[in-house]
Amino acid sequence: MNQYKFDAIIIGGSFAGLSAAMTLGRSLRKVLIIDAGKPCNRQTPHSHNFLTQDGKTPAEILSIAREQVAQYDMVTFQSGTVVAGKKVELGFEITTDTGQVFEGKKLIFATGLTDIMPDIPGFAACWGISVIHCPYCHGYEVRNEKTGILANGDFAFEYAKMITNWTKELTLFTNGKSTLTAEQAQKLITKGVNIIETKITGIEHTDGKISRLVMEDGSKVSLEALYAKPDFVQSSDIPTALGCTLGKNGYLEVDLMQKTPIAGVFACGDSTNMFRSVAFAVSSGTMAGAACNKELIDAGF
Repeated sequence: MNQYKFDAIIIGGSFAGLSAAMTLGRSLRKVLIIDAGKPCNRQTPHSHNFLTQDGKTPAEILSIAREQVAQYDMVTFQSGTVVAGKKVELGFEITTDTGQVFEGKKLIFATGLTDIMPDIPGFAACWGISVIHCPYCHGYEVRNEKTGILANGDFAFEYAKMITNWTKELTLFTNGKSTLTAEQAQKLITKGVNIIETKITGIEHTDGKISRLVMEDGSKVSLEALYAKPDFVQSSDIPTALGCTLGKNGYLEVDLMQKTPIAGVFACGDSTNMFRSVAFAVSSGTMAGAACNKELIDAGF
């Protein structure tokens, strides 16, 4: 059954999607947010580096955000997962996993990313708790602690160089033969970074808090935190099905206004930028909402 047309349909109702919705709701636009309720940071105990919300749980911030967005009666919430999308004469048609069909003049994707966990027992349970990705989000809480980095090659060198700002007790785990150059390895060693090439076979933890890494040779390394950046995929393949493009880094390509190459389609949040943080998601969502509203104004003027 086809539903009433919306000015904009936002797919994804976490920080970026809610921010876009607030901007559009305040612009007197009829907005639909479709969300499955599974934000990527749902396992993270605390969110940081976001003014006025520092230290709160992601769930607490989301609850407040949703409550505030709901005050704008032009915004409608719909639970579910979008399974299909297509261009129609006056906009776009979206279908959910329950068979509902909605039409909107514009689309905003705030669908995020899905992390692919490495095959290391304990890694997934610790992800977002003591296996962390961003020093700006979590580094202060584990400052000066025994810290590891799971990475290799050029990326490992740059990652380790960055993390030395937060701790001097740092070990780089290449999880197999190092692909660092001799110069890179020597530079890290002179900066006090230990390099271990032995493969990791498991992570000992309590409720997601690391105690030790278990190595292939039977040894164990005590740690408080482990930085890692696992591979990822886009959580939704609908943007690319509509013709949106992925950059070489795997993120949706957008311009400074969060516009994709497809007319009328915007994207924001983690799916568009490697700086995965609540603050960035909110910022990019605001921009997407404002740019979307500008297009609606221009079309109707």
